[in-house]
Amino acid sequence: MPYINVTTSVKIENKNKFLEEISLLVSSLTNKSKRFVMAKLSDNFEMYFDDESPCCFLEIKSIGSLNPSEMSKPISNFVCEKMGIPIDRIYISFEDVPASMWAWNGRTFG
Repeated sequence: MPYINVTTSVKIENKNKFLEEISLLVSSLTNKSKRFVMAKLSDNFEMYFDDESPCCFLEIKSIGSLNPSEMSKPISNFVCEKMGIPIDRIYISFEDVPASMWAWNGRTFG
């Protein structure tokens, strides 16, 4: 934890680089070790957001350390820079998950 799930209509050429860079960004924004950030990318998806122009949906889950009002802009700017998607075509969903509902290494965090 944290976990970031990126779904976009844009085709990403260097998926591994993108995943590493967004992991570093989420790590820095949550002040959690990059070692614990899991990132998933689903690119080149059929998506519709008022029309068929490129768009992106991100889901970010973490045990605490989420501050959506401070995190939204740098994440949107990152997606805009890396994918060329305008920030008004990006949705981000934040979810603070209780430690008792998140497991790793065979046990929950709380």
